[in-house]
Amino acid sequence: MTDSKEGQNMSEWYIVKLELARTDEFPSGSPSRSYLIRLPLSDDGFIDDKLRKADPQRATVRRFWPNEPDQSGYILKVKNGWAFSYAVGEEDDENLFHLENHPIRAGEYLTLTEPNGTRLPFRVVAVSQT
Repeated sequence: MTDSKEGQNMSEWYIVKLELARTDEFPSGSPSRSYLIRLPLSDDGFIDDKLRKADPQRATVRRFWPNEPDQSGYILKVKNGWAFSYAVGEEDDENLFHLENHPIRAGEYLTLTEPNGTRLPFRVVAVSQT
């Protein structure tokens, strides 16, 4: 949202839904493999790290995967960008490829690297203000 008085780029908190995009194993993608993330985004779709740092417990992730328990965690700034983390330490972190330079908007794609090194594409299917 832009403040018309100041002409500044304002940030707000959003809920973003990611669904697995097309892969060899899932040629049509898989809506049952998804994430709900909550992040502060500027109106151009980039993460507002200043706002996230002010309330880091609010930057959350929830992972939904068939035949596995749901996982809840946090979105962290790490030395190589951003990661979803579900427990203390880096063993379970899922890194996000180039998220610092990539806007988060409906229809865009993000690449997530699982702890075992597997890279998976995800499509942003919804972005809604909290």
